Amino acid sequence: MVRLPLTPAEVARGQRLGALLRRSRGCRSMVDVALASRISPETLRKIESGRVATPAFPTIAALADTLGLSLDDIWAEIETGRAERTVEMQPVLPVVRRPSLVL
Repeated sequence: MVRLPLTPAEVARGQRLGALLRRSRGCRSMVDVALASRISPETLRKIESGRVATPAFPTIAALADTLGLSLDDIWAEIETGRAERTVEMQPVLPVVRRPSLVL
């Protein structure tokens, strides 16, 4: 399966999510939070650094529970930087022509 590249908006949202998690973690170590959330410390590191911009919902739910955040609060925080989508921001998909089977 081929993954489509992330849009600039998705990358920015992932960076805001990572910043929120780092702030919410406070002085707790990354290892403690990751293990309490039942995810690997490496996964948490990637999310906090923005390298994983679109983590799976169960991962976010587990981190929210561990950090005492509501999912509504997380969504509100990461969507605050959302800009109106313009035509220039829309991804352009290539047109693929396939031979017609109709004669």
